[in-house]
Amino acid sequence: MQRVIGVIGGGDASAAQITEATEIGRLIARRGWLLVCGGLGGVMEAAARGAHEAGGVTVGLLPGNHRDSANQFITVPIATGLGEGRNLLIVRTSDLLIAIGGEYGTLSEIALALKTGKPVIGLDTWDIPGINRASSPEDALAHAEALLP
Repeated sequence: MQRVIGVIGGGDASAAQITEATEIGRLIARRGWLLVCGGLGGVMEAAARGAHEAGGVTVGLLPGNHRDSANQFITVPIATGLGEGRNLLIVRTSDLLIAIGGEYGTLSEIALALKTGKPVIGLDTWDIPGINRASSPEDALAHAEALLP
């Protein structure tokens, strides 16, 4: 069965976080894994761009009612109409989550993932117990490979 990796992070992201997210997306696609994200801008768009450029499939679980709100690198846009409630869908859909930066929305996804027993890998994100810290995109994917069953 194909692995599903959730990439979570802020719509507003630093240049370093955008670079990290783009590389994370590329590395996910190169492994033949599916990338799931919130489908909008910032970290989500950067990760989707990296995966798209590497020939991967990207799913965007959008907060609103319109698929056309997805960034241009989303292969499968899903308009949930759930607002922030879509965060639970991202977590439940993913085998593992990689958090890059982010604010309270990302924190909610991290908390939901940890509560449901999903592994979370963090790059430049919240410093809370349970997150597997990574020092680079390559390190994050090495953690992912080790944590996936």
